[in-house]
Amino acid sequence: MSLFGLALPQRRKAREEAEKPFWISYSDLMTALMALFLVAMTVALLAITHEISEAERQKAVREADIAQLLQRLQDAAREYPGVAVRGPTIDFGERARFETNSHRLNDEQGRLLRAFVPKVLQLARDPLGQQWLKRISVEGFADARGSYLHNLNLSLQRSERVLCTLLAASGVADALNADDRRLVREIFLVSGASFNAPKPSADESRRIELKLEFLERDEQRPTAHPPAGDDDPRCPLDLK
Repeated sequence: MSLFGLALPQRRKAREEAEKPFWISYSDLMTALMALFLVAMTVALLAITHEISEAERQKAVREADIAQLLQRLQDAAREYPGVAVRGPTIDFGERARFETNSHRLNDEQGRLLRAFVPKVLQLARDPLGQQWLKRISVEGFADARGSYLHNLNLSLQRSERVLCTLLAASGVADALNADDRRLVREIFLVSGASFNAPKPSADESRRIELKLEFLERDEQRPTAHPPAGDDDPRCPLDLK
């Protein structure tokens, strides 16, 4: 088309470009989504790695704190020849050995227990002990002679005898003070073993051990509800 004999420029191309919508290509869209996915995965992996690193750090702190407590316990045991600390276990060895088919401790053995256990209670009151110590298990052992049930009952009686010795108050010159006796009732637990963990000889097997149990991370110490006082200081074993 011309006007006054002059040719006008064609505008079809510009009109077609204006009407064409702007869309990114399918391949560009997939590339963008893949990039977003990789970014999200990277962030997630970093978060998981951080959580694992923090958990490992807390685990290392717990192990170091417990190792420090056990080292202090070993240092305290050096004052009492014959008492051995092996990991979380306190073995009194021949210093608290029982006669055959007996759950009784003599006066010297009783004095040893009442002298040593307050050292353990002192650690239980320490900030590290309050943070990690869960309870203390008193384990009595019997040798292999006799029936299983008889020895199991005997080993339980030996564990109970230890607590009777520690909680004795009336007529005992070196008795634990009231606070120590209260803490014994709160964190000590009685258990027994018949043929478990035998020693090379029958004499060595008739023994008692204290085993320290520790809290896991984020675990709370069980709430104890001991009696308010020593209602009856007599040992039930002596009333039978």
